[in-house]
Order: sequence, then C-alpha cells, then structure tokens
Amino acid sequence: MRDLAGRYWRVGATGLSFVAFGVGAVLLRVLVFPFLQLLVRERARRENWARAIIGLTFRCFVGLMAGLGVLRYEIVGLEKLKRGGLLILANHPTLIDTIFLMAFVRRADCVVKSALWDNPFTGGPVRAAGYINNEGGAALIDACIATLRAGNNLIIFPEGTRTPAGGAIALKRGAANIAVRGGRAVTPVLISCQPPTLGKGAPWWRVPARHVQFRIEVRDDIDVAPFCAGAASEVMAVRHLTDHLQKFFTEESPVHA
Repeated sequence: MRDLAGRYWRVGATGLSFVAFGVGAVLLRVLVFPFLQLLVRERARRENWARAIIGLTFRCFVGLMAGLGVLRYEIVGLEKLKRGGLLILANHPTLIDTIFLMAFVRRADCVVKSALWDNPFTGGPVRAAGYINNEGGAALIDACIATLRAGNNLIIFPEGTRTPAGGAIALKRGAANIAVRGGRAVTPVLISCQPPTLGKGAPWWRVPARHVQFRIEVRDDIDVAPFCAGAASEVMAVRHLTDHLQKFFTEESPVHA
C-alpha cells in the first residue's frame, strides 16, 4: 500500500512539475523577455541574458522535480563543462535530457525543432535566446560553427530524437559535420535514467514503481584531428568520426553497456 501511495504521489508530482514548467514558460514569454527586449538593446548581450535566465529556470525545474521526490540525479565531471566553445554531444534517453544539460551548461546554445518557434510555451524563450532553428538548411552547419567560435557551448543530440525503448542508438552525421568543418573536439556526455521513464512514446504519467535516478557523466574530449588527418576528404572524415561516435555511444551508454 505504501509503495502504491508513493507511486500515485510521483504521478501527481510529475504532472505538477510539467504544469509549473508550462506556466513558467508563458511568464517568461509574456513578462520577462519583453522587459529584457526593452532593457538590453544589443542583440548578442540580450541573448546571453536570455540564455542565463533559461538556465536558471531549468535548474529550478530540476530542483522542483528532485524536491518533490520525482527523481534523484548526479552529475560526474561537471567541471569539464565550465569551459567555452564546447561541442557537447549526448545520448537522448528521456524527454528532459535537454533541460538537464541546459540547466548546468553556461552560455548554452542548441539546435531546436522549427515547431518550437511557434509553440505558445516554448516560442518566447527560443526566440529570445536566439537558439538555432533546424530548418536552416545549408546554413545550419555554418550557424553552429559560428556559435562555437563566439564562445558558446553547443548542445546536440546526434540521434536527432529520443532513443526508442530498447532500440539501438543510431547517429546522424550532422554533429560530426560540425566537428570536422569547425575543427572542434567533441565533448561526449552519457545520460542514464534508471528505471527508464519519459522515453520515446511513453506517456508522462507512466512512472516507475520507485524513484528515478539520473546520472549524467561528462567524458574526456574526443579530438577530431586524427579523423581529419587520416581521411582522403572532409566527407570521409565526417563518416569516420560518425562511425567512431556511433561505436562510442553504443558501447558506453549505460543502457547498452
């Protein structure tokens, strides 16, 4: 009976957390970011402020979920994320992976789906922070390289979507393309969630029977120079790096290890 009551509590607490997230997003769009637009006229400076506000908001959201007993978490190697100009690649097991990373990465930038630009909850924050629209076409890679050169930390999930339940990790080549063309090392991040929850296709109210434990581990950088030096062309370098990253995330991911 006690376990069942705890489970019902976590269902309610999870719902409350997402309601709070939605309300917070609307308040940012309606109250905070319009004021920021008036107060800070320089675009780059305004976007940095917006990203800092979003990071603080996400830390509060993670703290709320932890405080309500929805989840526990640990971050290993956080000091490695205190640098600038990082290309951060992570696996993507849950709905809130982006929130976790953007909560603890300073000057975080990311590539977002175009649908989020017109979403009433996310449109305001996305536009105010100047995140990169994934409909950029050929200019998308250039925009990613430019934000890295500006000292921002770019967060990318190279799978492009959440990992299917029990499915194999399958990386796209976009992230490796950015690394090779931009001459940037990759900072890999491994995310695990046990027991699994908030995965692809899973409704938010289907909570596990016990507390969820998130573990976020920042690994050492992967240098791209060897992949570029040993390749006949840039295209081949991207292919070899993608293959290496595919093997890395498949073997090192806690779900598959």
